[in-house]
Amino acid sequence: MNSSSIVSPKRKIGLVSLGCAKNLVDAEILLGNAAQHGYELTRENDEADVVLINTCGFIDPAKEESINAILETHRRRLHGAKPGQKLVVGGCLSQRYSTNLAEQLPEVDAFLGLDEISKAGEIFNQLFDEEKVEGPQVTVSRRAAYIPDFDTPRVRLTAGHTTYVKIAEGCNHPCSFCVIPRMRGRHRSRTIESVVKEVEGLVASGVKEINLVSQDTTYFGMDLWEEKAGPRQPVDETRGASLVGLLDALGKIPGDFWIRLLYTHPAHWSDSLIAAIARNPKVTRYIDMPLQHIHEEMLSAMRRETGREHIENLIQRLRAGIPDLTIRTTFIVGFPGETEEHFSSLLDFIRETRFERLGVFAYSREEESRAAKMPNQIHGKTKQRRLREAMLLQQQIAREWAEAQVGKTIKVLADTPLLGRTEGDAPDVDCRVHFTKPVTAGGFVECTITGTQDYDLVATLP
Repeated sequence: MNSSSIVSPKRKIGLVSLGCAKNLVDAEILLGNAAQHGYELTRENDEADVVLINTCGFIDPAKEESINAILETHRRRLHGAKPGQKLVVGGCLSQRYSTNLAEQLPEVDAFLGLDEISKAGEIFNQLFDEEKVEGPQVTVSRRAAYIPDFDTPRVRLTAGHTTYVKIAEGCNHPCSFCVIPRMRGRHRSRTIESVVKEVEGLVASGVKEINLVSQDTTYFGMDLWEEKAGPRQPVDETRGASLVGLLDALGKIPGDFWIRLLYTHPAHWSDSLIAAIARNPKVTRYIDMPLQHIHEEMLSAMRRETGREHIENLIQRLRAGIPDLTIRTTFIVGFPGETEEHFSSLLDFIRETRFERLGVFAYSREEESRAAKMPNQIHGKTKQRRLREAMLLQQQIAREWAEAQVGKTIKVLADTPLLGRTEGDAPDVDCRVHFTKPVTAGGFVECTITGTQDYDLVATLP
């Protein structure tokens, strides 16, 4: 056989992706670049030439999960994994702590920063092509600045009918409990044209659900005209690129599909944006808007840039302007200085507002955040008690909401033959619809709600 006719086998890459949907998009881009350099994804990490741990570094439980995944992968390398396998760590934890981790985890072969996802294949090749150097290879940009485009190669990790589209990166908000701006840099938006081209391709490939993500989707485009007008100007969607313009442009794409907004911020909602959602039938009547608290003193300490009056007025405008709206929010309990009065105020707000979807987190003391230095830190047991009380209240509200859906005929996206979601349910975080008989997965079905299972719904096809 002529040696020139021998094709070298592709190297295999295994993946453990942790954290949020934004991190998942990063992993897809990384795999897309790796594929251009001769790597293919394998579901069996023990068979991989490279295993990437795409970490989350947002709060302590996420960091602990990431470290455990790194250690477990190294343990498997010592007991049965492919000889010579490389262990690479990327994602937010790598961006934030790469120097410290390189000292503490010499077992890792390389650490990648957030900007290096577009260079992953080249970095992987270096691990095989170069002589082993002492300690891990660290390739982390000091200040994250990367943002994907419509033609950025991706290996999609979601089901074929649903996906995430990152419309911006970074964050300009000063929240005292958060270090995301330190990790991901200043807010930077894609152009409307870039997002539209990407979504057009996804819809043409059969995608039925486009989930728009960024650190703050409501800030989309504002950075592009803020440079000219100056920072902290009032929202004015007529000035240029905006989320209003993006939704209108996406709504014109032919096809039967949903557009979902995730990770919005209460400070940047406008009547124009509410109207844009209401007039675009392809945009789901679903809003993900973390509020974090409702008491004025807590909102001020958290540096949330909104007060109680603004939040209450916004919720009223949202529900009046968008019929059949589902609002998902999250709250933090146990923030430094939170008294029983502050917490009771939050419970009263939850009870009165009756959010359709709600999550609660115990405050995590993040080093390098302003809140970490605050006095009156709350004891862990108190945090957990408050979390339980808030979730017990929401569980009752959620059950009553589910029971009120019985008898309605609605459109459902079938994730599997027996499970689907309404437009009021985002992937992986919200409720599900249980079909009484199998349907075709990956498409829409009209069905009638006939019962409930805890927070989930039971549906029968008419």
